[in-house]
Amino acid sequence: MTPAICHCVAGSFVNPPLGGFRFALLTAGYGGTPNGYEGLGMDNIWLASALWIGLALIAASLQAWIAVSVALLEIIIGAVAGNLVDLKLTPWVNYLAGFGAILLTFLAGAEIDVKVIRRNFGSTMAIGAVGFFAPYLGVLAWAHFILGWPWAQAQIAGIALSTTSVAVVYAVMVETGFNDTEIGKIILAACFINDIGTVLALGLVFANYNFWLVGFALATLAAMFLLPRVTPWFFARLGSRVSEPQIKFVLVILFVLAFTVLTPFYFLKAGSLVRANVIVDAAGLIVIYLAVKMITKFVGILPLTRIFRFERKEGMYTTLMMSTGLTFGSISALFGLTNHIIDERQYTILLTAVIGSAVVPTLIAQRWFQPDFKPLVAVSPGAAPVTAEGK
Repeated sequence: MTPAICHCVAGSFVNPPLGGFRFALLTAGYGGTPNGYEGLGMDNIWLASALWIGLALIAASLQAWIAVSVALLEIIIGAVAGNLVDLKLTPWVNYLAGFGAILLTFLAGAEIDVKVIRRNFGSTMAIGAVGFFAPYLGVLAWAHFILGWPWAQAQIAGIALSTTSVAVVYAVMVETGFNDTEIGKIILAACFINDIGTVLALGLVFANYNFWLVGFALATLAAMFLLPRVTPWFFARLGSRVSEPQIKFVLVILFVLAFTVLTPFYFLKAGSLVRANVIVDAAGLIVIYLAVKMITKFVGILPLTRIFRFERKEGMYTTLMMSTGLTFGSISALFGLTNHIIDERQYTILLTAVIGSAVVPTLIAQRWFQPDFKPLVAVSPGAAPVTAEGK
């Protein structure tokens, strides 16, 4: 990510207007001071910590009964809590949310099977690239020319709804066992390519082109080249120790260029900025944005699945899973809000459409278009993928 994007996810977020009613304890004499957290011991830090961690616990507990991504549940719970309870976005919450966002990017890349990308390079690259460009251009054109949004705001809309969701897709694949199939790995790899396009677009369009950007690019390239070589040597040299220096090494790397306990803070915070009254007032617009995203994804990706000779159900399943969105979509919308490119109403519209794209395509794909399970078999580098019909 570019420095501008890293600045966004690192926690320099604007505070939303006070929503809902103040936390009940404040009315019972525990606080009520200007910052909303003084008066309940340690400036109410422990109460605030318990509240945020409690929301994350609720999301994690609900996932045991609701078969959707925990990230999606965290955003929804954050949105509900943000409109019912006065959730203060304190500096430490911003810090943890930014740390969690960096980790999500790191984990998304760690889930990709390079061998699958090499073996299915054509279909993976084509589906991933079209999966980005089709909705980006379609949503951008709709927002600017039909709805009259200014160019910069339309670009944020296009970028936010161009994404797919590695987090949602991976959770579905693991749950159904399709992460051990060729089609599942192709979809995951294509999702990664799609999201690379989103990150690059956000960086290229809104980056500050200066020496800091050059330095960041050089540092990233150096890290990509050196870390795979230095890390195994470093771990072997240190050996197994009680102090766990390996963990500290990974944390240092993640801080310089983030631990799963922190990712809920990002999603809860993103959801807490959603305004319920805007969802009610702009429900039709939210549905239109979701429809434009899904239609452009279908127009771009479904024909490619025919060209690469996917079976019919596999083609529909691939297209629907590529129509999901969550992590990078919410990051892009939050970037626009943070940098005053879009307002809170537009942010709520885009984020709600992003959340809808995580749910609607996933439910349709799993209910009506889940393909036959074909366990992954060894395929030589030059052979056709097992998803090809009759080949």
